[in-house]
Amino acid sequence: MKLYTYQSSDKTNRIGIGFSEKPGYLWPAESFGLSFSDMNDLITSLTLPELLRTVSIENASDTEAINLNRIRLMAPIPHPSQDILCLGINYAAHAEESARFHKDAFIVNQEKAVYFSKRVHTASGYGDPIPLHENLTDSVDYEAELAVVLGKDAKNVTAADASDYIFGYTVINDVSARDLQTDHKQWYFGKSLDGFTPMGPCIVTADAIAFPPVLDICSRVNGEVRQNSSTGLLIHSIDAIIAELSAGMTLKAGTIIATGTPAGAGMGFTPPRFLKKGDVVECKVENIGILRNVAE
Repeated sequence: MKLYTYQSSDKTNRIGIGFSEKPGYLWPAESFGLSFSDMNDLITSLTLPELLRTVSIENASDTEAINLNRIRLMAPIPHPSQDILCLGINYAAHAEESARFHKDAFIVNQEKAVYFSKRVHTASGYGDPIPLHENLTDSVDYEAELAVVLGKDAKNVTAADASDYIFGYTVINDVSARDLQTDHKQWYFGKSLDGFTPMGPCIVTADAIAFPPVLDICSRVNGEVRQNSSTGLLIHSIDAIIAELSAGMTLKAGTIIATGTPAGAGMGFTPPRFLKKGDVVECKVENIGILRNVAE
């Protein structure tokens, strides 16, 4: 099942539900007797098993189907209830290119997971611009990532039970201002400027993807493949991440965890290939979809 947030004709955000058997369409949540203020409300109100029992493709009427090409897709969670939790340096090849770019800011042989958070005022949706913030930075970069969305509060979760807490998966472009990231000797500011969290196009529910997810992940800039890898190459696995973080803090339902980016980010090239005005960035994760945004 795919869950969308889309803008209706009266400019309000609504939740839509799609099915792999009928690609290119969604159905308003109300078609299945569901009414929620937003995706956070849905996730905190319904467990994934409850949602799956309530919604089925057999109850999806063709007369209520909406063509995805005729609506504006928002980020599936336009306003995350907390900062997004992020993994840094979680693919070996990306660790190497990061150290080449700035050896003091990035550590190659880091034994423990590198965590940071990303402030998100409003997550950007499919087709929304990536602002270049030219008054602040000259080195805006892209990072395609698989993100995990938790479906219930997690505290002291074992790695063996971690998958039970996952509601679904989405795609995030962890846009980064590399000069701010390195100059400040921490990553929060350079990762958190407005418009630096494109997300989408949807959340795919956890039942649709085998755990642990081994999915192709890639990014393209103006059609050129920049990143091309697999989530099976994560250094720190999703179950280990959830177990470690929940041992020290309560992870609330709706928490978003971005699992890191593979090699091929703009800073990995010589010279670096940062985004320029008009660049079209596409981040894709297998079985989830393509997230497309334009640098402006």
